[in-house]
Amino acid sequence: MATPVTTASAASTAAAPARSYAGPMVLMTSLFFLFGAVTNFNDVLMPYLKDVCQLTDFQSTAVQFAFFGAYFLMSLPAGFVLKKLGYQRGIVAGLLVMAAGALLFVPAANSRTFGLFLTALGVLGAGITLLQVAANPYVSVLGPARGAAARVSVVGVANNFGGALSPLVGGLVLFGGSVALKAKLAALPLAERLGREAQLVKGPYLGLAAFLVLLAGVFFFAVQLPDIESIPEEEALEARPVAAGRTSALDFPHLVLGIGAIFVYVGVEVGLGSLLIRYGESQGIAQLSGFTQSLVRGLNTATGWAGALFGQAPAAIDTSIGFTKAVGAVLVSSYWFGSLVGRVVGIPLLLRFPNRALLVAVCAAGAALVVASILSSGETALWLVVLCGLMNAIMWPVIFPLAITGLGPFTKQGSSYLIMAIVGGALIPPLMGFIATHGGGLRVAFAVPALCYLYLLFYALSGYRVR
Repeated sequence: MATPVTTASAASTAAAPARSYAGPMVLMTSLFFLFGAVTNFNDVLMPYLKDVCQLTDFQSTAVQFAFFGAYFLMSLPAGFVLKKLGYQRGIVAGLLVMAAGALLFVPAANSRTFGLFLTALGVLGAGITLLQVAANPYVSVLGPARGAAARVSVVGVANNFGGALSPLVGGLVLFGGSVALKAKLAALPLAERLGREAQLVKGPYLGLAAFLVLLAGVFFFAVQLPDIESIPEEEALEARPVAAGRTSALDFPHLVLGIGAIFVYVGVEVGLGSLLIRYGESQGIAQLSGFTQSLVRGLNTATGWAGALFGQAPAAIDTSIGFTKAVGAVLVSSYWFGSLVGRVVGIPLLLRFPNRALLVAVCAAGAALVVASILSSGETALWLVVLCGLMNAIMWPVIFPLAITGLGPFTKQGSSYLIMAIVGGALIPPLMGFIATHGGGLRVAFAVPALCYLYLLFYALSGYRVR
């Protein structure tokens, strides 16, 4: 939220022509596309590094810990950096830090050293953390307060779209290639084959580094973003008494509860998607429904056409033998596609209906879907979880603005705490996995996301209130 303005300044601004924020919103949208693309590229990077660096399954999970750990470690420093630099220069700094992380993939690939790959991911994550801390509150206040959730939802669509495309591109680059090339690599001695395969990652990250430097130049030289500290807000005058007497963002209970809400929201979203395939295997589905078989065949055909453009010929998924990992991957894709659809559908709803009422509805529906899934079996249990992707879609764009409401001069600091809470995506899935292994199976483990949805429902009903 913008720093409070005086009555006189507010009156003079009211007489000024309406300001257009279309240009800045386009730039912010491009950043959120980048966030999604870089983050979800790790989904293909992890199995790639497992082979290239000869890791165990457990060791390869350090990819996600290194990346998401940066959110936890860098969110508070990012808040201080923004306080010194401001939003626009902070965005430039974040882009350059990301570029440095991308360039570190070159020596990491040349030496095939897993520690260097993790360092590169950590630096990349630090840069994206700085960008997130700057961009999320900037979008929230870049225009009338009543449209904050809708604006965050718009950039969320770009985030989802980038996240859906990058694994496809990464898979083609890192795991694609002609049959002849694969046969040639397979015939090489192990060390030479791994060294050749390690070079494949350099191209994507060198291209990313060049794009990031170019984008940083655009933000630094070619555009002038509005100074949000001077943007008048409908609630600006009300922010002063709320912030009076506070010495830290953590003095606001609704922010503290909002940090918990972001933590469990990200955790439940990542946890459901991560364990969906394992959950499907536990159902023992020997015969898929006609609907699921048609969906799998249709997406398989579309993937085949896309692969043909890159000289690939992916094998068809066999749907006659029941649930397999390949079928589960289609359901995972459907889960994330549901989140994208929910964002698109949610934009007009957020503009027309009270945002908090919509949050109450989707949190209650999410809890009901998970509980119903636990009590069900077969494909029904799986599709109930897939539908949760639709429920998750508008949570971030509603929770984030609610959590920073009334923070006044502590907005940047509060934003850094909220971004830090993204670490829930690295902690809740392992908790579910631990319970599944040692506490009674996957059905018991899925009680964790049900409890997360109930906490989110509490926040939507009461925890959001500014005190």
